Amino acid sequence: MGIRVAVAGASGYAGGELLRLIAGHPEFDLVAATAHSQAGHRVDVVHPQLTGLDLVLGKTDPTTLADADLVFLALPHGESAALAAQLPAEVRIVDLGADHRLADPYAWAQYYGGTHAGQWTYGLPELPGQRELIADSTRVANTGCYAAAITLALAPLIADGAASPADVVVVAASGTSGAGRAAKPHLLASEVMGDLSPYRVGTHQHVPEIKQATGATGLSFTPVLAPMPRGILATVTAVPARGVDPQDVLARAYADAPFVHVLPEGRWPHTAATLGSNSCHLQATVDVDSGRLIVLSALDNLGKGAAGQAVQNANLMLGLPETTGLSIWGTAP
Repeated sequence: MGIRVAVAGASGYAGGELLRLIAGHPEFDLVAATAHSQAGHRVDVVHPQLTGLDLVLGKTDPTTLADADLVFLALPHGESAALAAQLPAEVRIVDLGADHRLADPYAWAQYYGGTHAGQWTYGLPELPGQRELIADSTRVANTGCYAAAITLALAPLIADGAASPADVVVVAASGTSGAGRAAKPHLLASEVMGDLSPYRVGTHQHVPEIKQATGATGLSFTPVLAPMPRGILATVTAVPARGVDPQDVLARAYADAPFVHVLPEGRWPHTAATLGSNSCHLQATVDVDSGRLIVLSALDNLGKGAAGQAVQNANLMLGLPETTGLSIWGTAP
């Protein structure tokens, strides 16, 4: 027997991607996968891409999950905290929801509402010192998908003093899987295809998380729904605080980061290159007109933005190499 892991919320897109990664992980044994409305259905019926995975989705309750060494919570925002509180203290947990990301109760109330559940160790290993904190933790809060793409682009520039934290502007496009699997009229193919549409302009819930993770003090964020299933492309701009090459800053920051790739000059990130991987691709330049720093960031919102990141965190928590069971390379076409 390997390391026993379980997935709560396994019927969703992130949950399905977790099941796929766990099935190919050399050290993990999947002992439970749970859902709400899909409980009682075979995994390969809910996720046809996992044909051959002989498992029936159980009900999401602490008894079903308590025998695992580590539990992934892929539940809607606001639902993880209550379940986590009922699991034994010795069971490690990676929460893919937002419940435990924010330190500030006011920010939680403003952007999510309800009771603030408290903060867990933030699950972005590439931040300075965070890899060691994750390895020493039994409770880790996975990043948001937009937050991962934007933080990886921005945090080194602010930490280095290369960018001002006060005036950051981001426009980022995401595939429809970022909105979850629940049926919604605005996500119908007829509504999405051939269209780009902004949403939650100036009010997106990842804003306080990004500010907390990067040190930004002023952030204008416009998310855009793109006609593709998965992927995020973020354009991050900031005012330079001193004369440096932003590409050099990023290259130094991620010299030892296996999943963050600062592309050679002349190559720009695009979402298709990251699909199916746990990688983030970055490229930076200086705007010749405004002088602003520009960083382009691409990742798979279900990979480095969710399930892949969760497995990377779990590997660290369990004393495994962080790359175990994860691909650096994407799929194409």
